[in-house]
Parts: sequence; C-alpha cells; structure tokens
Amino acid sequence: MEAADRVLTVSNLTKKIAVEKYGIPAHKITTVYNAVKPNESSSETFTKNTDDKIVTFLGRITLQKGPEYFVEAAKRVIERMPKVRFVMAGSGDMLPRMVKRVAELGIAERFHFTGFLQGTEVDQMLAMSDVYVMPSVSEPFGISPLEAMRNHVPVIISRQSGVSEILKYAIKIDFWDIEAMADAIYGLLNYKGLSRMFRKYGKDEVDSLRWEKPAREVRQIYEALCRPD
Repeated sequence: MEAADRVLTVSNLTKKIAVEKYGIPAHKITTVYNAVKPNESSSETFTKNTDDKIVTFLGRITLQKGPEYFVEAAKRVIERMPKVRFVMAGSGDMLPRMVKRVAELGIAERFHFTGFLQGTEVDQMLAMSDVYVMPSVSEPFGISPLEAMRNHVPVIISRQSGVSEILKYAIKIDFWDIEAMADAIYGLLNYKGLSRMFRKYGKDEVDSLRWEKPAREVRQIYEALCRPD
C-alpha cells in the first residue's frame, strides 16, 4: 500500500483501517463497493419440506464471522416461538465449538449444520430461508447478504460490516447485541408486513447493485493514473 499510487478498498470501514492501522494517506485511497451478479438459477422454485420458519447463517465458521452470536440469538428466539429452525451453513475452525454450544443450550433439535455449500446449493439454501443473518465481528464488505436479498430473503447484518454502508433495506445491529439480533429475527418471522417490505424493497435495492458500476469506477481510476501529467 505504501508503494502504490492508488489503493482501492471495498468499504470505508476498510479504508479507515488502512489509514489508522497502516498509516496510508487517506487521499490516495478510494472506496469502490462490490456488487452481485443477477440471479440466473431456478432456485426460486425450490421449496422447503416443512412449515417451520428457517433462519440461516451462511459463511465461514470463524471468529471474524461471529457464529457464536448467531447461536446465542437462536436460543432466545426458540424460547419465544416453537416452529422455527436455525441453519449454520459452512465450515471453519469454530465448527466443533458451535456444535458443542448448541448441544449445551439444548436446541440441537432446532439447529442444523449443513457443512460447506457452493454454487446452486447456496441459492437453494437461501430459497428455503425466511431470514438471513450475517453477525460479522469485522467484515471488509460481505457479499452474502446481497445474495440473500437477490433471493427475496430479508437480511440482518452487523454494523461492523462494509456492506452496511450501502444497504438501506437491511436491519442493522451490533454483532455483540444478541438481544437486538433475536428481536430482529423474531420480528421478521412474525410480522408479515415487515417481512414483505424487506423482501420487496431489498430485492429492488440489490438489483440496482450491478458490477458495471464498480467496473466503471475502477477503469476511471486506472485511466486517470495512466494520463501523462
């Protein structure tokens, strides 16, 4: 970064880290946000074989992603409503700890671990989901909420994620606030109007986040750097 003429970051959160932790001058850093591909799969026709509501965590099961907060919030929601299931999809070094904690909390019958998912499996999992949660402790950006919104799923994301800077139709909580996370999950599962609003406007919002825009911005930065003084 010190040798570079220009540094591109995927969020202002990442830019702030580069400035404060690495001493990079702010004037040579430009934030260019990520986007998401349009949904080309047929996963919308994929249906779940249960009447239970499904709440999904999908990503690496590591400290950075905050899986333990998702598990603790799950316990609180399960205590308040009977017909709900929680899914932790992914793999990582914290997986054994999460399995153990779910057993300790006595929610194993309502909590499922799928292992690593990829490709159409991701869209199928999201198509079955009623709520998607990304409780990241620190996330430079985070594309998975965009994938969820693309599949008409309301999302809850941490304020400590870069993607929270650009999303309007997502519920934002602090990763450590388990009670707020549980309340948000409960609200989206039980208030149809709230869920319907986030499904509709979230899908409209994410459909406008195409890769053409960041690609244009990156090209303009390169062209400006290549112009003779």
